Amino acid sequence: MAIRDFTDKDVPDQSGRVFLVTGANSGLGYAAAKVLAGRGARVLMGCRSKDKAEAAMADIRAVYPDADLRFISLDLGNLESVRAAANLVEKEPRLDVLINNAGIMMPPLEQTDDGFESQFGVNHLGTFALTGLLLDKLSQGRDPRIIITSSMAHRSGRIDFEDINAEKSYSRWGRYAMSKLANLLHMYELDRRLRAAGSPVVAVACHPGVADTELARNFPGFMVSLFRPVSSLFMNSAAQGAWPTLAAATAGQVESGQYFGPSRKGEWVGPAREVQPRKIARAIGPAKKLWDLSEEMTGVRYTI
Repeated sequence: MAIRDFTDKDVPDQSGRVFLVTGANSGLGYAAAKVLAGRGARVLMGCRSKDKAEAAMADIRAVYPDADLRFISLDLGNLESVRAAANLVEKEPRLDVLINNAGIMMPPLEQTDDGFESQFGVNHLGTFALTGLLLDKLSQGRDPRIIITSSMAHRSGRIDFEDINAEKSYSRWGRYAMSKLANLLHMYELDRRLRAAGSPVVAVACHPGVADTELARNFPGFMVSLFRPVSSLFMNSAAQGAWPTLAAATAGQVESGQYFGPSRKGEWVGPAREVQPRKIARAIGPAKKLWDLSEEMTGVRYTI
């Protein structure tokens, strides 16, 4: 049965399940973590800032006093931090779902601690590394799933293999779109490999449409002040933007390789349903090339 018009109200009981949500202290990640905790899940909150994570956990517990939450120190822009976070999660009794939510959008040209262009480094390479390091752990979970968050921006993306770290040229939007296309290429190649290996893990992707979150912090100030007063007319709230994430992570009968997004106004807003990516996102050649490059850049080799 096709999944359509999915909202937080459709999230089933999650008692006994363990989720790792990256970027869980604000925006979509916080909204998803709150719903999951309210449905009885143990939620590992992968965040850069302990103070922000603890404040977010306090806010969730104010609504759900019995919420089972744990802070996991995680900076996707630092591969040593990614490995340390994975080691902490490995010590958990179980892990059922990895929600790769954290990301950055349109910063000025910056490098990660490992020397990668920041948007590609955080949004794709950090996610790629964390997923690979936790794959064996996930394979032992119940209805195990890997969720990778993309964006409608992938439709204008192009993987610049000749200038992967933006040493020759840099466009804030271009590199963001590239990182979001990389997320989908990663998901579809992961899906193909999981199926070939007979793995119980499913890989799915989602996008929030146009959501009012801190991700837009690097937008020019005049744009924020101009559009904020009317944002509710054409943008999801963070809680609404999390609906596709929650559908991918918890809906019944989700199949590996599916992609979820909002159902209304050209995928801008609304309840979640399955959506279709730009054709290039499913291309096998670029996906394999990106996979090999990602393993080389991160030093993380998948076991499939």
